[in-house]
Amino acid sequence: MTWCKGKAIRAAPVVAFALMGASTLSGCPYSDPCWEVEACEPDPEPLPGPCEGEPGKAQALDACGVFVSEHGDDDHPGTKGAPVKTLQRAVGLATTGRGGGEEPTRRVYACGEVFEEAISLPSGVDLWGGRLCEGGDWSFGGPAQRTTIAPPGGVPLRVIEGDDATSTISGVRVVAADASAIDGRSSIAVILSYGARVKLVSSVIIAGDAKDGEPGEDAASVRAESGQFGNDGADACTAGAATGALPVVTACGEGIESTGGYGGDGGIEQGGDGASGQPEPAPNPEGKGLRGAGAGSMACSDGTDGAPGVDRGRASGAADMGYLTDDGWIGVRGDDGDRGGVGQAGGGGGGSKSRDGVSPPVCPASGPQTGASGGSGGGGGCGGLGGKGGGYGGASIGIVALEGTELTVEATEVFTGRGGNGGTGGTGQPGGFGRHGGKRGNGFVAGMWNACHGGSGGNGGRGGDAGGGLGGPSVGIAYVVPNLALRPGAVIKFGPAGEGGLAGNAATLDVAGKGGSGPSAETQAFSGPNELPR
Repeated sequence: MTWCKGKAIRAAPVVAFALMGASTLSGCPYSDPCWEVEACEPDPEPLPGPCEGEPGKAQALDACGVFVSEHGDDDHPGTKGAPVKTLQRAVGLATTGRGGGEEPTRRVYACGEVFEEAISLPSGVDLWGGRLCEGGDWSFGGPAQRTTIAPPGGVPLRVIEGDDATSTISGVRVVAADASAIDGRSSIAVILSYGARVKLVSSVIIAGDAKDGEPGEDAASVRAESGQFGNDGADACTAGAATGALPVVTACGEGIESTGGYGGDGGIEQGGDGASGQPEPAPNPEGKGLRGAGAGSMACSDGTDGAPGVDRGRASGAADMGYLTDDGWIGVRGDDGDRGGVGQAGGGGGGSKSRDGVSPPVCPASGPQTGASGGSGGGGGCGGLGGKGGGYGGASIGIVALEGTELTVEATEVFTGRGGNGGTGGTGQPGGFGRHGGKRGNGFVAGMWNACHGGSGGNGGRGGDAGGGLGGPSVGIAYVVPNLALRPGAVIKFGPAGEGGLAGNAATLDVAGKGGSGPSAETQAFSGPNELPR
């Protein structure tokens, strides 16, 4: 076998080479298409470019990236000798280029200093921190020299959709302040927006403690509006048409009313029936709020008292896990308490008659001859308002990875703090009082039948107590779709999750209406906004 230009050539049959002479057998063919060759050695691997290599070993050159130091100036071009001052300015220059037709370097070299700013990094732009800047060589200084990104508020590092390439983030220490996310209660160190691709190496990610959810608002402690008193009926022999007492209407808002029954009309030979109070329960086996009968062969009857409104029970606590968005984690409040039922108004009393066995009529001949009319029913009390659900506790999350992201974690530690406890649910409002029905009209003389009273309205029902809010999670990496790889050296240490909030008026050990506790885990799947029920 003969070697030519880095290629191994197996000799052709002797007959073919005899035409070329002996020198051909010991040398190389003049042409190099390898048409007569059975195997060729692969071309040698190309030498790596000056900007290639691992973050801890590759050279830091002006042509390879933009340089940033807390002692720099954002008006500088971002070279080793003239670095910029802020990370975000360096990211901008690395993304677009320094100007003058220079191609974007797609890399940032950051000194091992503290930067109190929140930054957005397009996917495909590298962030290589931990650089030794005092000597001017900007070499990697190791774990003791990590670049710290620690703004007083907000999410310290966001990786947003950019080129179809992966960002390598190395040598950084990302620290989220307590309860510093946009919701004012969560602490999230890193968010990977849709489409972001990240390799995180030789770094530390730290989320702080979250804030407890706010308690739900209590409904008013004073009673809801009470019903109105019923109107009185007219006495016998005082009106030409002894109309029964008019109803009273108690308006409770949202179109909810309690309406007393009419009183029955007074008559000469027959008294009129009253009307039932509203809203009448269905079914109504106890005969609540029914009309009184008018006088006929027998005296009239009173309207019956209205039914009380329904007292509402305790609402449910938050039971979902929440979901992830570009703003971080969104939790769930406890359910609001329901409004108490309105009390039924009383039924109207029956009307009487002027001729009730007394003959001749006893009303004065010169005046009205009608009997007494019945009183109208009293109004029912309004139902109390329900309390408002307790707020959710905040989350402590190291890294949020939304749908469509890819994340690799290598030789990196992720720490989370305490998830926030859910807020206590608000308490419900007592219902309003029902009022007495109107008084009957009286007969003109002894022995003439009186009319009948209206029934009293029922009390309004108590508003329901609200449920407790959801406890916040404490999760190292929260994701929507698991495009996640944990490589050697990836360590995740998580804190305690938040407890669910108690329901309104609940004792410490009363679990009815309590919100669910958040998850506490190294990694945890959550729903994204597109997966929420419509």
